[in-house]
Amino acid sequence: MPADQTPDRSSPQHAAPAARYRVNVPLRWSDMDAYGHVNNVQFLRLLEDARVIGFEEWFGQDRSVLSEGILVARHEIEYLAPLLYRVPPIVVEMWATRIGGAGFDLAYEVRDGRPLTEEGGDVVYARAETTLVLYDFATSTPRRMDESLRDVLRSHSGEPVPFRWRRR
Repeated sequence: MPADQTPDRSSPQHAAPAARYRVNVPLRWSDMDAYGHVNNVQFLRLLEDARVIGFEEWFGQDRSVLSEGILVARHEIEYLAPLLYRVPPIVVEMWATRIGGAGFDLAYEVRDGRPLTEEGGDVVYARAETTLVLYDFATSTPRRMDESLRDVLRSHSGEPVPFRWRRR
């Protein structure tokens, strides 16, 4: 984080997070790098952990979107503050931002999760977005999204990620 920036403690969408799904994700000692903070590539694992937990609750164990075939087509991450190792889990908030014919975008905020009243509370460490495509591995083609899947995603939909480039 540049020296002239302070950690982001809010987001435009955080005022009304009804559609956001919150997942507690533990950090691993091995997530740290030589600089003493969680390495940038480990954020992808944190997002994946949140996504797998979230999808099981969103879609149920009987019909897992993961087991039916899904591919990551794109990731975008904006790092806002260094995340230092600690024992309490971080919070990943997750919501859908775009629902297409065979794919959708998921937005995330990686947050501290502590109340604002605590020192250093509720810092936003990163914002991210992942494009996922439903995929039929037997035919090697994308597969169309059915209405029940769309309904679940709509129930968790919200505004696009407020990346800095979108605010220019």
